[in-house]
Amino acid sequence: MPAEGSPPSAPPPPPPPSLEPLSLFDRLRHTLLEDLTAVGDVTSQALVPEGRIASADVLIKADGVLAGIKLVGIIFQMAEQLVSMQAAGRAWDLEDAQQAAREGKTEWDAVMRMSERLAKQGLRVETFKKDGDAVPKGTIAATITGDARAILAGERTALNLLCMLSGVATLTAQYVKKVAHTKAKIVDTRKTTPLWRDLEKYAVKCGGGENHRRGLFDMILIKDNHMALWGVSNPAGAVNAARAKFPNIPIEVEVTSLEGLQHVCMNSSPEFVLLDNFSVEQTRAGVEWTENFFAEKKNRTRPKLEASGGITLETLTAIAETGIDRISSGALTHSAKALDISLELKI
Repeated sequence: MPAEGSPPSAPPPPPPPSLEPLSLFDRLRHTLLEDLTAVGDVTSQALVPEGRIASADVLIKADGVLAGIKLVGIIFQMAEQLVSMQAAGRAWDLEDAQQAAREGKTEWDAVMRMSERLAKQGLRVETFKKDGDAVPKGTIAATITGDARAILAGERTALNLLCMLSGVATLTAQYVKKVAHTKAKIVDTRKTTPLWRDLEKYAVKCGGGENHRRGLFDMILIKDNHMALWGVSNPAGAVNAARAKFPNIPIEVEVTSLEGLQHVCMNSSPEFVLLDNFSVEQTRAGVEWTENFFAEKKNRTRPKLEASGGITLETLTAIAETGIDRISSGALTHSAKALDISLELKI
């Protein structure tokens, strides 16, 4: 207790705001609410009878690789909850009916029958394919059965994500197939859709690729802008400075010439060296020099070499055949064409 007459102690400061990204659950819910708001699906409210049960198939309409099917059940069940809680779901829900019965406006037995019907009405999703499966055109990947309004409420969110993620997985699988006879691994980048990076990186893995760093926090990647702001044109020195600051975080450094690669390898020890916009011939020369240099350095670990910049499906195989360790491409996520998938209602 403060002494009498002394000023009251100041309240403790509020905790700092969380910098953690929204959970997947919250992002999915907000995506659904972007469609529904507090009003709901007015078209369904106008035309779809309350309590109508329907069934729909998730139909694959082009050959591809599936990614995101595990989200479908979550999305539709969440849509059912949102629809049930809002006017969008049931114009006359169970709580309304119970209140009406208490006020003598309806029979209590009718309310109990409604309760039993709603308890049996939970939306069900049955999946026939899993993420990472190759799916030919005409495949039924899942069937949704339950409240028709809920199915329509969740349709667009489910398809938007499923088509996008399956497109990423499909394109990644094409890249992986092109380099399958080499040791090169296909990796993604941070060129992803804001707030959906985790899902897009998951889709890359579904397609057989591997993930680069998750963000700016889990790996040091020294590029030209960092060097310019550091003020010294010395990539090996930058690696050593970063290592001194963060000794336990893996480091990658970008080089733009064979001389830059040699400088880094002779004067520092990054885990990765990124060969930026090297031609096939330059890449081959860089791989050969690195192999020869570290063959003589028994007490040092050779960094993995990564090719990046201007790589296309047409040039991919030639680059992989140089002996490069990995090839990164932003196109996997920023240029993937959505896989054609639809929701076919079964009447």
